Amino acid sequence: MSVSQLGYLGFGVSDLDAWETYATEVLGMEVSGRADDGTLYLRMDENHQRISLHPNGHDDLAYVGWQTRNRKEFEKTKAKLLEGGVEYEHASDEELENRHVMDMVKFTGSGIRMEVFYGPHVLLEEPFRAGRGISGFKTGDLGLGHLGLNPDDGNELRRILLDCLGFEVSDSIGGERFFHCNAREHTAVIARTFTPGRTRIDHFMVELNSINDVGLCLDIVEDRGIELTSRLGRHTNDHMISFYMKTPSGFGVEYGWGGRLVDDSTWQVNRYDTASMWGHRPTPKIPPR
Repeated sequence: MSVSQLGYLGFGVSDLDAWETYATEVLGMEVSGRADDGTLYLRMDENHQRISLHPNGHDDLAYVGWQTRNRKEFEKTKAKLLEGGVEYEHASDEELENRHVMDMVKFTGSGIRMEVFYGPHVLLEEPFRAGRGISGFKTGDLGLGHLGLNPDDGNELRRILLDCLGFEVSDSIGGERFFHCNAREHTAVIARTFTPGRTRIDHFMVELNSINDVGLCLDIVEDRGIELTSRLGRHTNDHMISFYMKTPSGFGVEYGWGGRLVDDSTWQVNRYDTASMWGHRPTPKIPPR
C-alpha cells in the first residue's frame, strides 16, 4: 500500500475557545501549541499534532493528511496520483512548517482537499498528557482513526482511494464505501454525496484504549448537554462500541473502543444489511410542551 495511515486532520472553525474546551475536557486531547497564524494544535499521542484547528469560520474540513511511510512511498504515491489523472501542488515552506512534516503535496479530489506527506514531527521527549483522565487513544501504526467524507462524486473518490492512494475495500454496507490502508478495519468512509448546506466531513472517529473511557465520556457529554446524534451501540463491520456526538462546528465525532483489525492475507470482504449489531439509535426528540 502507498498510504499508511490517516496522519492528521485540519478543520476550519468559528469558535476556537469552544473547540479547545471540547477537545481537552470532553475528548481528552492535549493542546500542543499554536502557530503564528492562529492554528491550534491538538495531540493524541507522541505526534506533535493529530488535529489542527484553523480559526477561519468555515466549520468544516479544511484538509485530510494521508501519511506515507517514507520518501520512497511518498514518491510512489505522487506517481500514482499523476497516473490517475490527479494533479497536485507541492507544499510551500510555510505549509510544511504549519503541518510539522518533512514533505507534502496537496490536491483536491471530488471536492475533498487532501494532502499526502511523510515525516511527521514526533515529540518522544514530551509524553502525551491527556486533557482529562483517559487511558489514551489507539493510534500508532493505525493512525488517527477514521474519517467519513461527503464528496461530489462517490465513484470518483473511490477511484482515487483505490487506484491512487493504495487503499483496499474493507466491506459493504449499502455499497463498497469502507476502505482500509492498514490494520484498522476502515480508515476512510464515503458517507453521503455533497449538497449545498452539507459539510465535506460527515464525522471522524477516535478510538480509546479502554471501554471505560467511552462510558465516562458519555457521562460528560450528557452532563454538559452536548448533542448526541446516536446512542451507544456496536457496529457490524469493525465491531466498534461507540456513540456519536456533535462537535462545536456541528459535524460529528464517533467516540469508541474495541475495533477489530484487518489481516490482508486472510481478509475477505463481506456485505452487511445494517451498520450496527445493536444500539446506535438516534437520540429521541423531546416534543415541545
